[in-house]
Amino acid sequence: MESQNIKPKQPQDEFIIENKELNIWEALIPVIALVGMLAFNVFVYGDNALSGSNQFILLLGASVAAIVGFFNKVSFDKMVEEIAENIRSTAGAILILLMVGALAGTWLISGIIPAMIYYGLQILNPTIFLAACVIICAIISVATGSSWTTSATVGIALVGIGEALGIPMGMTAGAVLSGAYFGDKMSPLSDTTNLAPAMAGGELFSHIKYMTYTTVPTIAITLIVFIILGFTQNTEGAAETSTLINDIDKTFNISGWLFLVPVFVIFLIVRKTSPLIALLVGTILGGIFALIFQPQIVAQIAGVESLTIKSAYKGVMDAITVSTSIETDNETLKSLFSASGKGMSGMLGTIWLILCAMTFGGVMDAIGALSKISKALLSMATSVFGLFASTVASCLALNVTASDQYLALVVPGKMFKKAYQDKGLAPENLSRTLEDSGTVTSVLIPWNTCGAYQSGVLGVGVGEYFFYAIFNWLSPFTTLLFAAFKIKIKYLLASEK
Repeated sequence: MESQNIKPKQPQDEFIIENKELNIWEALIPVIALVGMLAFNVFVYGDNALSGSNQFILLLGASVAAIVGFFNKVSFDKMVEEIAENIRSTAGAILILLMVGALAGTWLISGIIPAMIYYGLQILNPTIFLAACVIICAIISVATGSSWTTSATVGIALVGIGEALGIPMGMTAGAVLSGAYFGDKMSPLSDTTNLAPAMAGGELFSHIKYMTYTTVPTIAITLIVFIILGFTQNTEGAAETSTLINDIDKTFNISGWLFLVPVFVIFLIVRKTSPLIALLVGTILGGIFALIFQPQIVAQIAGVESLTIKSAYKGVMDAITVSTSIETDNETLKSLFSASGKGMSGMLGTIWLILCAMTFGGVMDAIGALSKISKALLSMATSVFGLFASTVASCLALNVTASDQYLALVVPGKMFKKAYQDKGLAPENLSRTLEDSGTVTSVLIPWNTCGAYQSGVLGVGVGEYFFYAIFNWLSPFTTLLFAAFKIKIKYLLASEK
């Protein structure tokens, strides 16, 4: 998934709670209540639903689950314990979110993000831009094993370039995420790529090999769609790019040396450095480069005419911690820069959403609802195709109810492992299906940790990019198509059954 060592404990050590007192209909009550309340809330608030009201709806959903739990002999202390465990498991993700906000702030005032936009506008045009986003993000994500790092570095810049070219932000974000999650799935450095075969009882590189059968056709279709979309874009926006380029050049001291920072951060990730350390180093280097290359910007943020040690510290620290704005007469650039310069404070809304989602997921786990829903789906699998379909449905259900990508791999992985063996299916089938339906769809759920993260980092709502995240929603259909026609289904040898 996003990055290595993001959780304080190993996800495969997750204990699945079962509750014999609970029936499937009771397990579904909180889910139905949550979906209904969220639908009404979005109807009332529209795009502003994530400003706080959806977070409270998640807490109301947790309350409904708690009431169901009380009627099924689950203690309040047990629910609180699971909530605490869930929130503890997101500590790494929350710290990474804060560091991404800090990094984006210093990369803005240092000119790193403006330089990416400056050169990107000269190299890319609307016709090839979307397909280029997919390819660029796929390469970086394969190299780093991290869709989160990809979004936090080049993803932010690509969304900015797309907006400057007149391409809808949701479309650009969809292309970024399609490439990022393709690379995430196929990289041996990715934690979910290692987790899936571990849960299924398979081997890493055999798992990656079998993923190529479904993943390569899916990314090929995704690229074709984005190429077609590129030809439909209005290229009039490209004529205005010269004005944007000139205005960026007037505001910042643009230099190729600025790219040393993102290159070094990516190098650290490839060398398996902790993402938190890599992002912290990137943030500090961004602040240093701001003082070297953009002292006038730092002075502007600090509210002084010339820099002193005190004002330099204040300017950089403000960029790291709070929202900052860059003075420019170009309204398009002002919008682009304000989207990047939110600092750590700009991530607090996303963190709030994650905490509330983990509360709902924790109660659902405590009352045994997650286990009950997965078992019910497993019991419906009477054929090989039914087994694959039940796995896909279970992963999707866990992404919605548990709000956590890891649980969407761990719970179905543990539940379905023996069923695949009983039908003579090799573990590669299960691990591939877990990735095709659990890993990539997490970003399509607004209250899932991945959906909340990507939406917060890219500054684009899940509803805006959902349709355009083609690779992500197409992957489950591809794996089901392969299962239906029994394409590249690996069976166990008689001695392995």
